[in-house]
Amino acid sequence: MADAYDLVVIGTGPGGYVCAIRAAQLGLKTAVVEKRKTHGGTCLNVGCIPSKALLYASEKFEEAVHAFAGMGIGIDTPKLDVAQMLAFKQEGVDGNVKGVEFLLKKNKVDVFFGVGRIAAAGKIEVTAEDGSKQTVETKNIVIATGSDVAKLPGVTIDEKVVVSSTGALELASVPKKLLVVGAGVIGLELGSVWRRLGSEVTVVEYLDRILPGMDSEVAKQFQRILSKQGFAFKLSTKVTKVETGKGGTKVTVEPSAGGAAETLDADVVLVAIGRTPYTEGLGLAELGIETDKRGRIPVDVHYRTTVPGIYAIGDVIAGPMLAHKAEDEGVAVAEVLAGKAGHVNYDVIPNVIYTSPEVASVGRTEEELKEAGIAYNVGKFPFTANGRAKVNHTTDGFVKFLADAKTDRVLGCHIVGPEAGEMIHEAAVLMEFGGSSEDLARTCHAHPTRSEAVKEAAMAVEKRAIHM
Repeated sequence: MADAYDLVVIGTGPGGYVCAIRAAQLGLKTAVVEKRKTHGGTCLNVGCIPSKALLYASEKFEEAVHAFAGMGIGIDTPKLDVAQMLAFKQEGVDGNVKGVEFLLKKNKVDVFFGVGRIAAAGKIEVTAEDGSKQTVETKNIVIATGSDVAKLPGVTIDEKVVVSSTGALELASVPKKLLVVGAGVIGLELGSVWRRLGSEVTVVEYLDRILPGMDSEVAKQFQRILSKQGFAFKLSTKVTKVETGKGGTKVTVEPSAGGAAETLDADVVLVAIGRTPYTEGLGLAELGIETDKRGRIPVDVHYRTTVPGIYAIGDVIAGPMLAHKAEDEGVAVAEVLAGKAGHVNYDVIPNVIYTSPEVASVGRTEEELKEAGIAYNVGKFPFTANGRAKVNHTTDGFVKFLADAKTDRVLGCHIVGPEAGEMIHEAAVLMEFGGSSEDLARTCHAHPTRSEAVKEAAMAVEKRAIHM
């Protein structure tokens, strides 16, 4: 039996390892339990990090094929080496997971590799790969086990022909026809990767729109941009059957509301209908911890479950399934355990889609403000009117601010455009300090930059944009 700890975190994804490091910084004797052979969870191993590597590489390939000539750069026709692209991706993954390993060692966090089960409050049974077991004693436990791929009823994922996001990151060749089930972030990002490399991409979505939960104006314009790039969309449509054979895959679809079915051919089917909390094998039922109808663990404002000494963060609790949300919760719970005032502002959590152009948002959408009965003003500025975007031929998209009609406090910001994921943080910092659109409008921005579009959108709230 290992020595007792102040805290043991189950899972070393972004929420778990950040929680452990912050706890160690605050003087708590800390350990982590990880079932993988590497740290970083889904995000670093088979999610955020590898997908961004392929998005970056595929974007460069598409630029070389279609854009270089127009800029006066003459090259031979680029040749695609999928194996080398996957190696490039893996090199980035390896560097990141080794970085987490180094940080845990640097902060003197002990590591137990194996599957963790909470035997009782204060006791974790760790089963190693060889089947051996050991018990780790601790004053506090944080569950940070993340999420798993949501399954499509009646469809078997083999990670070869019918793939999840994990398999879509490992395809050995470019499928001629890729059918994506789900028009959310994961489906659109990975669909973008393979479309740039030559796939015909069709997206099937049960709802009547893409990107559910995002501002509807943003979603509509972004769909137009993706359609122009070559995406085909079948909205208000559900998949009822997927049949695989030597000749490829046949996918039966029909209107979500019911109606005549049709069959679509595909070489690869990507199931990207979301993710579900991963709590399998933790022993929650035996502990008396009940999950909600979506499988999430209920917690209070300090991330405490119904069992004293057991906490939960990240994808296993309510809120957006985002790595940075989990990280902030990890810091907050570590600070609470150390007697400090850990806190997460859920009104200011950015969300980014790393396509080209990118889509980023923070705060409320127009639909949410209308539903809440909050009067607001809108300021918009298109990238077609931005000098840097014009000269670089990257004019798709716009910046949109939503500000309280009475106080001018910024309630939301939405960006479709190049590097939107970087620009959104200007709005996030503004909102964290309760800033107004005028505060941003009066802040000098360098010229020529795309960020000038952010300033102009803030100016447009009071109808005083200069370049539109």
